[in-house]
Formats: sequence, structure tokens, C-alpha cells
Amino acid sequence: MPHQGEILQDAIKNSGISITRIVDELGITRPTIYRKFKEETLDYAFVKRVGDIIGHDFSNDFTSLQQTVLPFVAPIVTNSLSANVTPRALQIQAVDSDPVKQLMALQTKYIALLEAHNELLMKVYGPK
Repeated sequence: MPHQGEILQDAIKNSGISITRIVDELGITRPTIYRKFKEETLDYAFVKRVGDIIGHDFSNDFTSLQQTVLPFVAPIVTNSLSANVTPRALQIQAVDSDPVKQLMALQTKYIALLEAHNELLMKVYGPK
């Protein structure tokens, strides 16, 4: 059975839309998308964005096991010394109480940060 990266690659190939257009719209590099094709599991936000670009609904392509999402759980403070201090995780929850949205927002920021870091490395060291 193909994994999520292979399913994504096949859908892109069948769409007829070029990889160049997809990476431009996603704001990522070609090597990044080729790495995604090799990954067994992909984050929902990335797959959704690709689906929007190529006009494809991936909900029928992944098995229910592949669609599972781990919940984001904020740590519970039990230390009596920090009883008067609100932990950062709880402050984030106050802004948006949906844990899945929190996780997706953090994941999107993390991916953007990694892409920016990758571009900086390419500027400093150049391609191999």
C-alpha cells in the first residue's frame, strides 16, 4: 500500500499541474516537495494546501488510520511554586480553545521557519 507521500506525488502527477507552479504557490523549494514525496506521513495543512492548488480532495485517498490526528494537550501545572504563574501553553489555549487549530498554526509556523532557514543556508553556502 502506498504511503501518504506517494499518494500526494501520484495526485500531483495526475493533475497535470507542474511541480514548479506548486512549489511557487506553496512558497517552498523543489527539494522540499521531493522530500515530502518520500515521507510516510504528511501534515494535514500541507496536504490541504496542495489539494487546493491542484483541485483534489485527499480525504478519500488516505485510509482512516492515515487520517488520524494526535491531540494537542497542554501540560497541567502541579507544582505549588508555580501556582500563581500562568504557563505559556495555557495562554495559547485562551486565545484559541481548539487544540487542533493550535497545533496546525504551530506546525505552519514551524514549516515556514524551516523554509526560511533553508533559503538562508542556500544564500550563504550555495547549492552543492
